[in-house]
Amino acid sequence: MPTIVTHAAVPLCLGLGLGQKIIPPRLLLAGVVLSMLPDADVLAFKFGVAYGNQFGHRGFTHSLLFAFLMPSLALLFYRWFKVNPVKTWLFLFISLLSHSLLDSVTTGGKGVGWLWPWSDERFFAPWQVIRVAPFSLEKYLTPAGHAVIMSELLWVWLPGAILMTGMIALRKFMQRK
Repeated sequence: MPTIVTHAAVPLCLGLGLGQKIIPPRLLLAGVVLSMLPDADVLAFKFGVAYGNQFGHRGFTHSLLFAFLMPSLALLFYRWFKVNPVKTWLFLFISLLSHSLLDSVTTGGKGVGWLWPWSDERFFAPWQVIRVAPFSLEKYLTPAGHAVIMSELLWVWLPGAILMTGMIALRKFMQRK
């Protein structure tokens, strides 16, 4: 998995790039929270649930069904986000789905349970470029931990920043017309 902070990159870069008129701060915050939510499944380790179990890490909370249902539940509060329901659902869906997509391009783990509950199979993307993050915070102080951070900067944050900057520039250009 990428680090929990890196999972926030997609909604942050997308939301800031689109601007507050399209993605208000409350919706942006909800997108960040939902982008991190699937990793709450690591709590299952405390209850003896194995990593590869459908309720273990990268299991049902990383599924397409979960990515569909959570934004759908959030629609109960769409007025709080100050955006129409379609934009609310779409932004939250992209934010949540980005989590499992990022996990699928890491160099470790057992894959992502996208098709739960229809299948227990785990999947990876055709390429794995992001170094898998350790579960232990102390390991980030080692050369391997530094390599994880550099990998995330290169493969997630840099493209996100470029996309965000391009979107901001396009918005500014369109406002001048």
